[in-house]
Amino acid sequence: MGSSPLTLDGKGRLAIPARVREVLETLGATELVVTKHPDGPVLIFPPAAWAKVAEQIAALPMDAAPIKRFFVGNATEVQPDASSRILIPPELRRYAGLERDVMLLGMLTHLELWDEQRYRDHEDTVAKNALSALPETARKLVF
Repeated sequence: MGSSPLTLDGKGRLAIPARVREVLETLGATELVVTKHPDGPVLIFPPAAWAKVAEQIAALPMDAAPIKRFFVGNATEVQPDASSRILIPPELRRYAGLERDVMLLGMLTHLELWDEQRYRDHEDTVAKNALSALPETARKLVF
């Protein structure tokens, strides 16, 4: 959980923060799966979490082929290097508008990697439309 403002290096590599590395080590994740999300970020999954998502995607009916293609067709396995950096593939960087300043969000089962300004804009939009944009199921949340 939580967010980390980070910087991609000139080669498109992301240094994984220590607190995230610790969680990944606990999970035994020696590689990660990265793919697109329709909202604009790059999703980063440990293998076990990706396997659950992939199982759900595989079970979708034939008319869901476009969404299968979107998630699975763009998925790539990446391995952290000796400096705990992962290379975000160029096509995923282009899609998400990732150039330098990024925001890494912990989302319980996976991570989201956003261009920092794009994330701030998205967050502002969500905040302005908070109640009207919530699906009915989310309106039942109690804090």
